[in-house]
Amino acid sequence: MRNQYIYPLVLAALLGSSPLRGQSQADVPRLPDGKPDFTGIYTAPDTVGGTGPRGDKIFNAHNMAPVKPGAEDLLYIPRTGDMRIDEPRAMCLPAGFPSGMLYILPIQFVHHPDYLVIIPELQRAARIIPTDGRPHREGIEPTYYGDSVGHWEDDTLVIESVNFRRWILDDYHYTDPTKSRWHSDALTTTEHLRREGDTLHYRITINDPEIFERPWSQDYELTLRPDWEPLGLLEYTCEAHNRCAGGDCSNDAPP
Repeated sequence: MRNQYIYPLVLAALLGSSPLRGQSQADVPRLPDGKPDFTGIYTAPDTVGGTGPRGDKIFNAHNMAPVKPGAEDLLYIPRTGDMRIDEPRAMCLPAGFPSGMLYILPIQFVHHPDYLVIIPELQRAARIIPTDGRPHREGIEPTYYGDSVGHWEDDTLVIESVNFRRWILDDYHYTDPTKSRWHSDALTTTEHLRREGDTLHYRITINDPEIFERPWSQDYELTLRPDWEPLGLLEYTCEAHNRCAGGDCSNDAPP
């Protein structure tokens, strides 16, 4: 397991460096087929125009559609004392999507004419997304990250994901200590990715008809960091039973 004391210092030093800037739209690198190349290591997504506490890295309430009557219990899960529900990642369970995309750690994109691979440093959970507009797969079990397929609309890559298992929606549980936000297994998402210089514009649309009255969207920006390439993504190690009991790492916690 990574050193929990050294790692935050390394990350803080990286985040304190000035991003490299100066590219214009004409300077955006291209794939052999002429589409924009998203390859590189980027900062975590930052909210565009977010308001309220922790306006970045989570969804802002003012962007959300109204919750259907009676669906509050699907969206909000009270703290239970069971870390598998309150913060599943504390028990090494998957972050899932979209939560894993919105975490505070860097994200690497590896772009191929036929696929886009998105690798958050969090849990190194790679999403391998075909970009040829193929249909979604049928007859597969619901998953934490869903089934994602992409297609191009001019220079914007559109990624549609379906077939999720019910899971945490975002990191709201770090904002409100009494409850967390979850999505249902009816969730579908649509992502729009567009590169402009060293900025990756990222919009995600949430459509959860079990919870919300209509789809809703939030905008983020990721900044390319070529100066992070020599270090790359740091190793993320999390295995069963290597965390403190129940997520409590105090001296009074049982071994």
